[in-house]
Amino acid sequence: MIVDATDLILGRMAARIAKLSLLGEKIDVINCEKAIITGRKSYLLEKYKQKKNRGIPLKGPYFPRLPDRIVRRTIRGMLPYKQERGREAFKNVMCYAGVPDELKDKKAETFKEANVSKVPSLRYMSVGEISKVLGAKI
Repeated sequence: MIVDATDLILGRMAARIAKLSLLGEKIDVINCEKAIITGRKSYLLEKYKQKKNRGIPLKGPYFPRLPDRIVRRTIRGMLPYKQERGREAFKNVMCYAGVPDELKDKKAETFKEANVSKVPSLRYMSVGEISKVLGAKI
């Protein structure tokens, strides 16, 4: 299954993908930099900077900068990845910034219940904008 993350709310999309991967489905997520995180811009930037700067540089915990890695980490948080079935489900999830060549001609699906049109306010940022602030070279 190929999921297009354009204009999808990150948490709702990640929960749905986690559930499908636990059922054994292989999922590829494309256009991860266009996924949406809702909230005030100042709060979101403060929260993600704090996550990135947490810990010791040589020991961790590490938080990714790239948008596809941020989306994959969010999906991992919704899986029991410390157990065997969670690790196996996490191996079935691949995230890409943009559309890779092997997936260009295939049809991508989207989740209607995770669309940004469900948000009553216009306060949101894309994952790509957040990753640029964190220092990603996109």
